[in-house]
Amino acid sequence: MDAKQIFVQSLYECMDGNLKKERLYSLIEKPKQAKMGDLAFPCFELARNYRKNPQEIATQIVEEINSIYFERVEAVGAYVNVFLNKALFTKKILQQISKEKTNFGYSNLGEEKVITIDLSSPNIAKPFSMGHLRSTVIGNAIANIAEKVGYKTVRINHLGDWGTQFGKLMVAYQKWGNEDQVRANPIKELLQLYIRFHEEAEVDTKLNDIGRKWFKRLEDGDAQAEELWGWFREESLKDFSRIYELLGISFDSYNGEAFYNDKMDRVVHELQQKGLLIESEGAKVVTLEEENLPPCLIQKRDGTTLYATRDLAAAIYRYETYHFAKSLYVVGNEQTLHFTQLSYVLQKMGYNWAKNMKHISFGMMLKEGKKMSTRKGKLVLLEEVLQEAIQLANNNIMEKNPLLEKKEEVARQVGVGAVIFHDLKNDRHNDVEFSLEDMLRFEGETGPYIQYTHARMNSLLKKGGYRETNNVSVVDINEAWPIITRLMALQDTVMKAYNASDPSKIAKYLIELAREFNKYYANVRILGDEENKQARLQLVYSVKTVLKEGLRLLGIQAPDAM
Repeated sequence: MDAKQIFVQSLYECMDGNLKKERLYSLIEKPKQAKMGDLAFPCFELARNYRKNPQEIATQIVEEINSIYFERVEAVGAYVNVFLNKALFTKKILQQISKEKTNFGYSNLGEEKVITIDLSSPNIAKPFSMGHLRSTVIGNAIANIAEKVGYKTVRINHLGDWGTQFGKLMVAYQKWGNEDQVRANPIKELLQLYIRFHEEAEVDTKLNDIGRKWFKRLEDGDAQAEELWGWFREESLKDFSRIYELLGISFDSYNGEAFYNDKMDRVVHELQQKGLLIESEGAKVVTLEEENLPPCLIQKRDGTTLYATRDLAAAIYRYETYHFAKSLYVVGNEQTLHFTQLSYVLQKMGYNWAKNMKHISFGMMLKEGKKMSTRKGKLVLLEEVLQEAIQLANNNIMEKNPLLEKKEEVARQVGVGAVIFHDLKNDRHNDVEFSLEDMLRFEGETGPYIQYTHARMNSLLKKGGYRETNNVSVVDINEAWPIITRLMALQDTVMKAYNASDPSKIAKYLIELAREFNKYYANVRILGDEENKQARLQLVYSVKTVLKEGLRLLGIQAPDAM
């Protein structure tokens, strides 16, 4: 039940269609103070159509508007303020959640159309660092949110398993590597070799040329190069799968850059055939002067391909395979130019669907104000952070609730949830400063705070012997109303999060809902009044259901007890 939609319909009927419903919906505001009403509509945009001042229009609308869903409607300056019928909305919302359960807040906007989402995409032969967390959890949450509004999603882990860095790593392994040590601890040893290569290359610049030659050998199908590359990739995937399992994230495709090796010739041939590929200083490029962009480099002078070549092949393959309505790339801010070029080149090739490709950029994970760097060894390993968070959660459980069942499982849910929520509560455009202390706090604006609120409600339902029913009784209307307004806002919040590709809107919503419930819990004796106990527990059940679903959208589990 959407109060804004009801308000929109009432306004629309008063205005004889002077503004479309979609526009009316977008203009509706929530007053800053509760005494001003629950919803407000500014009349400024109607002044030209009606040839009246906004205050007169507001007064006229108030005289005409009529709905059982409003207790009263007031004109305040140029605004139409409505006070919702608290008893009616409370009953309807609680009945709706009882009936729909986790489907509450769902919409069919997407009509089962497909969205492909490129997320995570770590480089093989390198450890999974905190720097990869953002793409992984933001992308997964966006996929969950898209499914909540009716889309089918295809999660693609476009592994960084190709490129010059592998030539460099092969050189480092052959010069300084020890096979037994690498087999015993592959990712750690390969990282040390990679770091050493760049340290040595600062002194001996010829190493970079040797690395490029080894990558060319790999592209040309050299057996020794392919064997080393295959080994590095296999060990990396074992390492990554352990971390993805901890995060509770899975993928529909692991097709990385190497998958498109045999698909790039088609792209180069098509660009040549359509007269788009020109030579520039020995390299081959597509010019984008009309778009005020630098040229898109397709092939280097030595014939090796680049990210753009592979991403063009990947985009074409994905469209032909999945027939997507939208294709999202959850990749850091620094790749904005690359994805802008990618879309324009595809459009020049005649692929109009490229207009539906979107780069979902995000800020960096910083350490002491600086970007984390694999080359310089300035890394914080994600698995170590997750394990430390789990251990801290376990310590907390042992101290406060040592008899808790399934302690290890709950510690994992809480620890991992703390790490994910710390990232997702931030607007994705902002940089996030890595702080283990902030990440693992169990109070304030944190995942554990919401999880604990959920567990508290589950305990109340058990102690109170809650009986699920659609026959809802309404009590404590004024005390419960802030909660009801938050519950009503779920679908609107999900839509805003989807449209902005920003999971932080869900995270902030959950914090507000949990706070409102905890205020209610502090002021109302939920289990103390037998006559009204079940009515109050109906409210508890509704909030619990929405909190659990909101956490699920973020990729976080909600323990029943903590």
